[in-house]
Amino acid sequence: MSSIADMPTSPESNACDEWEVQPADLPALRAQFADLLLMDCRTRVEFEEDRLDGCELVPMQEVSVRLGELDHWRERVVVVYCRSGRRSGIVARYLSQRGFACVRSLAGGIIKVRECERNGIKC
Repeated sequence: MSSIADMPTSPESNACDEWEVQPADLPALRAQFADLLLMDCRTRVEFEEDRLDGCELVPMQEVSVRLGELDHWRERVVVVYCRSGRRSGIVARYLSQRGFACVRSLAGGIIKVRECERNGIKC
């Protein structure tokens, strides 16, 4: 499997935190890593209002008790997102500290994804 270091980045990714990937990078990541887990760490209510295609809901409040369910993702690419990127950054670091090798937060969360889409950028 390719490592997280091999993940494609957009030019603006160089300026972002090492824990983040940009929304515009999602299509390339999904193409390169067919088994990528796109994890929504928001609440169920937020998830039901709007979500990204192909994501799995694991609310931030449940991550610690659901680690066993996520075990098969330890060596795969995991991209966590939330509303704005704050919660997903926390969850990404938490998972990394527990042995997940390839985990990142989606910069700006679903807000940034929808903004990019409104501006004609495929995410």
